[in-house]
Amino acid sequence: MNDIRTSICERVSAYVNTKGANLSVDEALAFLETPSDSKLGDLALPCFKLSKLLRARPDGIASELKGEFDGFEGLERAEAVGGYLNFFFGSAKYLTDLDALIKDEYPILDEYGKGKIIVLDFSSPNIAKRFHLGHLGTTVIGNAVRNIYKACGYKTVALNYLGDWGTQNGKQIVAFKKWSSRERLESEGIKELERIYVMFGKEAENDPSLNDQARAAFRELENGNEEYLEIWRLFKDISMREYTQTYKRLGIEFDVWDGESLYTDKMPAIVQELRDKELLKIDDGASIVDLSEWNMPPALILKRDGSTLYPTRDIAAANYRYNTYKFDKCAYVTSAGQSLHFAQWFKVTEMMGKDWSKNLVHIPYGTMSFGGEKLASRTGNIILLNDVFDEAVAKARAIIEEKNVANGNKEEISEAVGIGAVVFSALANGRIKDTNFTWEGTLSFEGNTGPYVQYTYARAASVLRRGEMKGGYESYSPESAETELIRKLSEYAETVIRSAEEYEPSIVSRFALNVCTLFNQFYHNCRILGSGGETEQFRLALTAATRNILGRCLDLLGIKRTEEI
Repeated sequence: MNDIRTSICERVSAYVNTKGANLSVDEALAFLETPSDSKLGDLALPCFKLSKLLRARPDGIASELKGEFDGFEGLERAEAVGGYLNFFFGSAKYLTDLDALIKDEYPILDEYGKGKIIVLDFSSPNIAKRFHLGHLGTTVIGNAVRNIYKACGYKTVALNYLGDWGTQNGKQIVAFKKWSSRERLESEGIKELERIYVMFGKEAENDPSLNDQARAAFRELENGNEEYLEIWRLFKDISMREYTQTYKRLGIEFDVWDGESLYTDKMPAIVQELRDKELLKIDDGASIVDLSEWNMPPALILKRDGSTLYPTRDIAAANYRYNTYKFDKCAYVTSAGQSLHFAQWFKVTEMMGKDWSKNLVHIPYGTMSFGGEKLASRTGNIILLNDVFDEAVAKARAIIEEKNVANGNKEEISEAVGIGAVVFSALANGRIKDTNFTWEGTLSFEGNTGPYVQYTYARAASVLRRGEMKGGYESYSPESAETELIRKLSEYAETVIRSAEEYEPSIVSRFALNVCTLFNQFYHNCRILGSGGETEQFRLALTAATRNILGRCLDLLGIKRTEEI
């Protein structure tokens, strides 16, 4: 559909320019809308947006502009209705669009980000702690944004920036030396690390000197104490084994694993640069950058004892990443609660004169709470992510058994549906909105859920396995349910681009749900197999196009395709 959109906008731009005003093709493209009802056209131009430019009434503009499209190639007709100019495509256009969808190629996406690089920092758990539900947002939103940008032609660098450097590591070292051993760590793994960390917190309430010991231990780490570094590496190895299994279950891979510790030797140069540029100030013994001019609290660069803080490490990391990757964008997927932190150190890099500071992006998301029934396993108030996955898979298996819908490997299907349901629930709404996770709203095979998308994909795949596509539907005239579906499928490329520009996976989620609704209406209203001749071939092609698009949407969202359910 994109070619005819451009052609229409070239004609609109030329018309406006003959009237002594200026309107570029890109500006005209931004004005176009897709009507919710095909009876109002396949595309619409709201002429209200032209009235200020042309100093004329919108309905008059629409009526006059309509004449510019008499005999326009690819259009069946144009209609002026009130202040709108509505464009209708003929059957030939729908058939052309369907042929393009069958090829499953989208050159406009390949060109959009060609030659550009985006670095994405997401997931980034703190070592020595298990994944909990709070990690879900950054992990699956970040992965979806990565997939979307990759689909848009960008080279993507998925980076897992582990929280492996800070006073908490000093606490863990002190706790290990007091209350644990290598044997217990090898036996219990990350659970033992959590146990001693919780124990440290309780003991420190009665003995505050433990906090001083932790700060001293971290200074030893920063100074290269080999005994402490060896213990720290052990913590990190145990954590990595745990995290790798969780990422494997989600089907997520990272291009780069690093952590705050990587930038230990790079921070002194950043601090010195801040001094040289006279940006550092001493405030009560700490080194800060004053941001009051921008109505922000100061950015803390060094503590009183000279230890570094998060802004110091983040600035050093961004500087290193630009020098390494020469990124066009560097995006950070974290909770909205960290927005001030990112605004502060982004501003500091700008004050330092870093040209790349304008390419730093924070992608915030809301909180996720867990409603409904309780999980069997909890750690305090923390809901462990693998417990959520296990419960989701078990519930998906029970639903599949009850409905007797799975024809393939039920274990694999249950895993794909259960985990896919949890992932989709985190991506279904605008990322900044808070999400209340419930089993009923997550695992249903009907409604706005991941299983509904996976089931619809499987339904299309099943039809295609039983049918035989031969082509030959050149003279077929599509019915209303068919044209509605083609119209929606043809919006795939522009949907992906909009999702990338807004860093918003839910745009893809909602699009996939709309495709499912239209396909299921088509499936119930239009006989596919056995309809014979051009009708059957056209409908098989439309089913294949739907499978292609839904499959791509599932890929973008990081959810497994389900060929059989």
